Amino acid sequence: MEKLKILFYGSGVLGSLYAVRLKEIGHDVTVLARRKRLTEIIVLEDTSTGRRTTTKVNTIEQLDPQDRYDLIVILVRGNQVASVLPVLAANKITPNLLFMSNNAGGYKELIDVVGRERVLLGFPGAGGTKEGHVIRYNIISKYVQKTTIGEIDGSMTNRIKRICLEFEKAGFHAEISSNIDAWLKTHVALVSPIANAIYMAGGDNYKLSHNREALLLNVRAIREGFHVLESLGIPVTPNRLKSLKLIPKSILVSIMSRVYNTKWSQLVMTQHSNAARDEMKQLADDFLTLARKSSVPTPAINKLYTYI
Repeated sequence: MEKLKILFYGSGVLGSLYAVRLKEIGHDVTVLARRKRLTEIIVLEDTSTGRRTTTKVNTIEQLDPQDRYDLIVILVRGNQVASVLPVLAANKITPNLLFMSNNAGGYKELIDVVGRERVLLGFPGAGGTKEGHVIRYNIISKYVQKTTIGEIDGSMTNRIKRICLEFEKAGFHAEISSNIDAWLKTHVALVSPIANAIYMAGGDNYKLSHNREALLLNVRAIREGFHVLESLGIPVTPNRLKSLKLIPKSILVSIMSRVYNTKWSQLVMTQHSNAARDEMKQLADDFLTLARKSSVPTPAINKLYTYI
């Protein structure tokens, strides 16, 4: 199968991880990086095995209007997407733009600026942190969260199937969502309370694991968020997350306590929450905007919001 020419717009932990993995399976990969990272070798460490790899990828400092790629993957924080749209709009010859960021506000701005036919949506199924020159990462279990992508209208196009296949070949658990907008809104309904509960515990997941008040608020806020979505006709997606509404609170609090009391939680949840507090604030604001369109009371969400 013909290799793809791919640009990763974003040289952070996940942009670097996905870029290296796709380069390793033979694609022509370039990373848009700040000046200080233009010549940097990417060192990855898989936290589940301790294995390290060192990879040199092509880098550019800016995307010019005449630069053509088969695919541009935009892997930046949700609150940074708006700032890159003018550059992407000027580059009209790249047909596929995959935005892989938190998004509770919808995709109207993306369509208005770069064109509906080019927009693809998704979210990564990995987490990690940068320590010195080493990116320590974890590919999340397929039973928890896959790398999820989709067309705006939910159609199964050849391009979305090809991208999903290449992610799978690169070692990621990947799937196509038939309602990616609902998936992204559900994700925010889940991760925003998690981040805010971590803030309530002083930015420490281990302390959160022993803070029953914060854990209860966390459970109630997630359920409130799901209720908001359903009241607006937005299905909780993927369907398995509906179980969080059915499991007795005492059992769910116990499960969450155990999850938070792990190095995995520190790597995948806490370090990003603490490093991206501005993004978490925007997500919480965007979700509250959704909540105000419903008649659902959100006392737990409102209480956790005060800790941002």
